[in-house]
Amino acid sequence: MRGFGPDDLLECYARGVFPMGDGRDDPRIFLLEPDERGILPLDGFHVPRRLARTVRQDVFEVRIDTAFAHVLDACAETGAGREETWINAPIRRLYVELFRRGSAHSVECWQDGALVGGLYGVSLGGAFFGESMFSKARDASKVALVHLVARLIAGGYTLLDTQFLTDHLAQFGAELITRDAYRKRLDNAITRDADFYRLVEGASGLQSLQSITQTS
Repeated sequence: MRGFGPDDLLECYARGVFPMGDGRDDPRIFLLEPDERGILPLDGFHVPRRLARTVRQDVFEVRIDTAFAHVLDACAETGAGREETWINAPIRRLYVELFRRGSAHSVECWQDGALVGGLYGVSLGGAFFGESMFSKARDASKVALVHLVARLIAGGYTLLDTQFLTDHLAQFGAELITRDAYRKRLDNAITRDADFYRLVEGASGLQSLQSITQTS
């Protein structure tokens, strides 16, 4: 897709469309708008009991926006059960540029100085579009998700878009809504003045859980 840049990508998000690649070595970008959309309701986010214990114990050091490109590359890695990735070179360039502009963020889990899990996504007004996550240690991506939700709640966000519904996300309360219902939520969310950094940097697991509990 020639001439497609970061501004075009943000415009797509604003109207409910998101990009995908067909494979790592395929340079094309496809734009998708499913009939049903996966979302994680911020006021109904569920943290499983065992995971809540892990979050409270601060097993990982959670950092924000310190290794965005590394998180993106880890999400694009192939391995057992995932032999292909939708993150091709053009998509990678777009998201790295969005990060440089302050429109994309990463939540990272570190352990013994190594990046062992995390996620990244795009922020637009009061909407956050989760793109991908990875885990190289037990529960690392789940802990990153809990910290993300706490940060979104504290920052005044109203929409967490997961694009699709998976069994992994369903355990947290994710659901499918129609395209029309999604557009209404999106239109409302992107006009809001949200702040991704309102939650204090280095917030503990307990602080994050308290932020979620106060809203759910």
